[in-house]
Amino acid sequence: MAREYQLKRLPTVSSSTTDYKAELNEQQYAAVTSGPGPALVLAGAGSGKTRTLTYRVAWLLDNGVEPESILLLTFTNKAAREMLARVQSLLPMETRAIWGGTFHSIGNRLLRRHASEVGFRPGFSIMDREDQEDLLSAVVAGSEIDTGQIRFPTGEVLGDIFSFAINTNRPLKQVIAERYRRFTPLTGQIHWVQKRYEERKRSANAMDFDDLLVKVVELFKQKPDIAEHYQGFFQFILVDEYQDTNRLQSEFIDLLAARHHSVMVVGDDAQSIYSWRGANYQNILDFPKRYPNAAIYRIETNYRSVPEVLELANAAIRPNERQFTKVLRANRGSNAIKPALVPLYDNNQQAAFVAQRLLELRDEDIDLNDMAVLYRAHFQSLELQLALTRFGIPFSITSGLRFFEQAHIKDVAAFMKFVTNPADEVAFKRMVRLLPGIAAKTAEKLWQHISAVPSETRATFGRWLSGAKVPPKSGKAWEQLQYTLDEIAPEMKPIAPSDMIRSILEAIYDEYLQAKYSNHDQRREDLTTLQTFARTFQESVEFLSQLSLMATGETEQVADQDEDEERVVLSTIHQAKGLEWRVVFIVWLTEGMFPSARSLDTIDSIEEERRLFYVAITRAKDEVYLTYPAIWPNGNLDQRVQRPSRFLQDIPKELLEEWRVGW
Repeated sequence: MAREYQLKRLPTVSSSTTDYKAELNEQQYAAVTSGPGPALVLAGAGSGKTRTLTYRVAWLLDNGVEPESILLLTFTNKAAREMLARVQSLLPMETRAIWGGTFHSIGNRLLRRHASEVGFRPGFSIMDREDQEDLLSAVVAGSEIDTGQIRFPTGEVLGDIFSFAINTNRPLKQVIAERYRRFTPLTGQIHWVQKRYEERKRSANAMDFDDLLVKVVELFKQKPDIAEHYQGFFQFILVDEYQDTNRLQSEFIDLLAARHHSVMVVGDDAQSIYSWRGANYQNILDFPKRYPNAAIYRIETNYRSVPEVLELANAAIRPNERQFTKVLRANRGSNAIKPALVPLYDNNQQAAFVAQRLLELRDEDIDLNDMAVLYRAHFQSLELQLALTRFGIPFSITSGLRFFEQAHIKDVAAFMKFVTNPADEVAFKRMVRLLPGIAAKTAEKLWQHISAVPSETRATFGRWLSGAKVPPKSGKAWEQLQYTLDEIAPEMKPIAPSDMIRSILEAIYDEYLQAKYSNHDQRREDLTTLQTFARTFQESVEFLSQLSLMATGETEQVADQDEDEERVVLSTIHQAKGLEWRVVFIVWLTEGMFPSARSLDTIDSIEEERRLFYVAITRAKDEVYLTYPAIWPNGNLDQRVQRPSRFLQDIPKELLEEWRVGW
C-alpha cells in the first residue's frame, strides 16, 4: 500500500489589496472565508451569488491555494469566463490554470486525456444535437422497423428519451411509461435502437453530449487509480447553481470530492424549476445528509428589489414544506407602491390592460427595455402579441418564435389554405410532406398529378385526390387525408375556421405532433389557443389573411427596428430566470394555467410551480402586476370560468393593492 505524504504549503505574502470584509456583507464574508470542508451556500434571489463565488476563488488564491487545484463548475461557459475575469481583476496573478467551465466541458477535457480507457480513440468527435438526431434517424432507417405502418418517434424525440433516462438514472422502460406513454408498445424497438445507436457511436469514434459526463463517471468507477489521481488533484471544488444539477452531475461531483470533501455548492432551493429536463431537487435538499459535516451559509440580503416586492416573494414561497427556510431582506429603500392584483374579465381584456399599462409606464419615463411580461407557457402569449402589435408597442420574445411563425402553426394553416385555395401549391406540398413516406420529390409528383385533374371533375377533395399514386407506406395516411379534407370542406366548401382546426388535430395532426416533437404537449396547447383565436372569425379567408398579415407584419417590424430601439420583453418564466426588470407583469394566474394543469397531481409538482412563481416575482426591481382572466374560451363553444391561482390565496391581502378594471 502506498504511503500518504502531504506537502505543507509555505505561507505566501499576498500582493492582493482586496479588503474582503469591506467588499462583502457579513453573510457573504462568512461563506467566502470559510475553511476547507463541505459547504452549502444558500444564496437567495438577488443576493450576490456570483459575487460570493468570485470572491471565494480569489480568497483561496490569496491564501496560497494553487490555481490548478481549484475546479469551478458552472452551467454555461460564459458564466465561468465572467467569474474568472472578475477574479483576475481582483488579484494581480495569473488565473488561467484554474479548471473552470461547464460540467460537459470539464468532462471533455478529462476524456481527452483518457479516451482509450473508456473504449474510444484519441481525437474522438463530439456530436451536436443535430448530429445526434441524424445518427438516430439513420439507425431507424437501417432497421426493420416499418415506419410506414407506425408513427415511430423521430430522432429528436428518441434523443430526448435517451438523454432523460441517462441524466435521471431511470430505466428506459420507466421513462417511456411515465413521459411518452404513446410509445409504450414500441418500448422493445426503442431499446434496440438505443443499443444500436451506442454501437454506431463507438464505431464512428464519436460521443454525444451526455457521453461527456457518462463516460467520465464510468472512467472513475472502473479505474480507481485514475479517480484517486483527480480526487487528490482537485483540492477545492466549487459548484454554481447547484439546485439545477441532475443525478449524473451530482454523482460526478461526489466522485471528485471523495478524498478532500472540500466542495462548496452554491444555489437556491427556492429557484429549482427544471425537473422537466432532469434536474433533481433532492440533490440540494440532501447535501447535508451526504456531507454530514457540511457548513450551511444563508445569504439573504437582496440588492435587486424594493421591500414591497420581497415581502410578496417571501409570502409566495412560504407554504412550500420541502425547503431551506430563507427570508429575503431588502438592501434598497421602499418605493411605497404595493404589488398590484388585477382581476380581468377575459384573456383579451388581460392583454389590453397589459398593453395600456405599458404605455402609461413608458410615459412615466420607464423604458420598455425595463419592463417584461412573464407567463407559464409560450401559448399564453398569443393575445399579448396581438394586443402589443395593435397598440404599436415593440416587443421581443425570449420564449420562442413569434406565435404565427412556429412550424406547427404553419402546418395546420397549410391544410386550411389548401381547402380554401386548392391552387395553393406551397400549402399542398407542406401538408402532404407531413405524411409518412412523402418527401419533397414525391410531393412534387403528387402536385403535378392532381393539378392536371380538370376542375369540373373535382366534386370533393376525396374524389379529386383518390386517383393519385402514393408510396405503399403512405396509403393509409393518404386515405385519412382525403377524409379529413372532406370533413373540413364538404363539397369543397370550407367550414368555420375553429372547427377546421379541431378536425385537423383530431384526425391527423395530433398523432404527428407526438411522434415528431419532444414538446408536443406545449405545441398542442398552442394549437388549442389558435382554435380559440379562430372563433372570432366566420370565414376561413378572413382568418388566414389575418394569420398571414400578423406573421408578415411582425417579421417586418423586427427587421425595421433599430437595434437600440426599446422593446418590452415577453418571456416564459423559465427563460427569464437570472434576468431582472424594473417592472414585471405576471399573467394568467389561474388554476390550470399557473399552476399548470399537468402539475396538479402531486405535491412535488405543485411545490415546483410555487418556486416558479417565486422566481417570477423576484425578477422585479420596483413594481409587480399579478393578472388573471375570469373567462377563457379554450377553443370550445362554451366559455370556461377560471378560478384564481391558489398561489394568490397564499398572499396576505395587505401586501397587495387590488385594481378594478373596466372597459
